[in-house]
Formats: sequence, C-alpha cells, structure tokens
Amino acid sequence: MRASETRIVDFALKNHLPSVFTRIEAVNSGGLLYYGADITESYRRIAYYIEKILKGAKPADLPVEQSAKFELAINLRTAKQIGLIIPGNVLARADKVIR
Repeated sequence: MRASETRIVDFALKNHLPSVFTRIEAVNSGGLLYYGADITESYRRIAYYIEKILKGAKPADLPVEQSAKFELAINLRTAKQIGLIIPGNVLARADKVIR
C-alpha cells in the first residue's frame, strides 16, 4: 500500500470517517470501500492495444475506451470499527466483502 493511502486509512479510522479508495490494497489494509475498474479486464484491454500497435496500428488511431466492468469491495471490520452499518442490499452487490 502506498504511504499516502496508509496515512488516509489511519486518519479515517482514528476519526471514525468512511473512506473510499481506487486501489483494492487500501481496503485490504483497513480502508472501508474500494470502487474501481476491474484490474484483470483492464490488463486484457492493454494487451489488445499493445498487439494492435505491434502490428502497425498508430496509437492515435485507436479508440479510447472506458472500462466496462467495475468492482466494489467492502471491509466490514472497518465499518464496524467506525460504527457504520452497511445495508444488506449493498453487501449483496459487492464483489468482495472482508469480514
């Protein structure tokens, strides 16, 4: 985890604040929520672009894409520590729940 994320996680826990991160490592280390593009799918798309470029495509001619798949991870230990109750319907939508 990055030093800045560590400081944010520590500050949020100390002050009982919810926190949302763009890297799942932060949630694994005590952050409350992660919401972001599916990393595995992003790497697949990067490989697709690299293949096109290596076969002669001009990078400027390739379309810009937005991720089609996003992930949600919730750390219930952190939620409990800061006194936050996560509704069941939100938990059901999460891709990963840390208990």
